Amino acid sequence: MLRYLTGLAGILLVFVCISCSPSSPLPVVETVVQAVEVTREETRVVTAEVTHLVLIPVTNTPSLTPEQTSTPTLTPTITRTPTFTPTLPPPKVTVLVTSACLYGPGSAYLYKYGLNATVWMNVYGRNMDGTWLLVRAPHDKVSNACWIKATLVKFDSGDIKEVPIVWTALPYSTLYKPPAAVSASRSGNKVSIFWQPVWMTEDDYVGYLIEAWVCHGGTLVFLPIKYATSFNQNSSMMVVQVEDDPGCDIASSARIYTAEKHGYTDYRMIPWPAFPTASTLTATTTSTP
Repeated sequence: MLRYLTGLAGILLVFVCISCSPSSPLPVVETVVQAVEVTREETRVVTAEVTHLVLIPVTNTPSLTPEQTSTPTLTPTITRTPTFTPTLPPPKVTVLVTSACLYGPGSAYLYKYGLNATVWMNVYGRNMDGTWLLVRAPHDKVSNACWIKATLVKFDSGDIKEVPIVWTALPYSTLYKPPAAVSASRSGNKVSIFWQPVWMTEDDYVGYLIEAWVCHGGTLVFLPIKYATSFNQNSSMMVVQVEDDPGCDIASSARIYTAEKHGYTDYRMIPWPAFPTASTLTATTTSTP
C-alpha cells in the first residue's frame, strides 16, 4: 500500500511540474532578442545614410567672400534703356498741282506714278540740297515711296530741316547691258563723257542715266543727267559735257546706266579726269612755241 501511494505521489508530482512549467520559453526569448538586434542594426544604417545625404549639399555650397558680398549684382537697365522712346510723326505736305512722282530725286529719273492736287503725303527723306522730297501716302503699308519736286508741295506740319538726307535704290533691269567703252576727258572745267551705245528695242528705249557728283562754287553737288537721242541715232558714239569746277575738298566722280522703260542696268564708273597740277601747267606752257 505504501509502495502504491509512493508511486501515485511521484506521478502527481511529475504532472504538477509539467503543468506548472512554461511551454518552450527559449525559442521565444531568442526570437525577441534577434528582432531587437535587427531593429537596432537597421536604425544605425539608415541614420548613417541620412547623415551622409544631408552633409553633401552643405559641404558643396560655396560661401561668398567679402568682395562678392560688397559688389552689387543688379544692373540698372531701366534707367539706361527706357521702355518708351517717343518718335515724332513725319512731316505732312499737300500736293499743290497734279505732279509726276519719280524713282529718283531729279527729272532725269523714270516716272513712277502721278499725284493729284490736294493729296496729302508724308515726307520721309530729301536730297542733298532739299530740292526733292521722298514722299509716301499716309495709308501706304508697302513703302511705295517716290520723289517729288519740293516746289510742288507745301508743308502742313513739320519742316524740311527735320527731314533726313536719304538715297533710294533704282528699279533694276537685266534685259540689257550697261554702256561699254566709257571714258572722259577734261578741258578746263568742262568734262566730256564718252560711251558706246547699247542696242535696245524701240519700245524699251529710254536712253541713259548719268549720276555725277561735281564741284560747283566750292561745294560738291549731286547732278543726275538723262541723255536720250532719237531711237535711230542710238547707233554711234555718245558724248555728254558736264561742268566741274576746282576748289572742292572731295574729288568729283560719276557713273552711267543704261535706261529702259522697266528700269536701269548695272552702272559703270566713269574714269573722272582730275584737274592738272601746277607743275603740269608749267610744263605745258613751257613746251608751247
